Amino acid sequence: MDLTVVAYVIYLLIGVALTIWVARTLSRNGRVFLADVLHGNEKLADAVNHLLVVGFYLVNLGFIALYLRNADGVADARGLFEALSVKVGVVLLVLGVLHLGNVWVLSRIRRRSALEREQTPPVPPQGWTPPGAPGAWTAPAPAPGQ
Repeated sequence: MDLTVVAYVIYLLIGVALTIWVARTLSRNGRVFLADVLHGNEKLADAVNHLLVVGFYLVNLGFIALYLRNADGVADARGLFEALSVKVGVVLLVLGVLHLGNVWVLSRIRRRSALEREQTPPVPPQGWTPPGAPGAWTAPAPAPGQ
């Protein structure tokens, strides 16, 4: 068998295995973060988590498939390791960038949600009266004739 084909098979095995491992890890550990971002709505957090995982698989597996081709071919064992190191390294960088992008977007959503919660009082104001209306702390009106 040609070493280029061996490189393709090893690259696909490593790339797909890494994609599956990273997606499962992010899905399992990101669920808690999503639930917090979505105000404890567990059902919505699970749905968003599943959609993110599906998108993650599509983007990464598509990239792995597109990046499969090796223009130079592999002539010896050294070339095999060099080709694999470049391809697996690029896949790892893409996985990392996608992960950081997801975390950045979700943290922006979380920050915006926290700001909205801070601007809403926990209970409606009590004992508040509009300006000019008599209230508990309003000075008594002068008696007629004084």
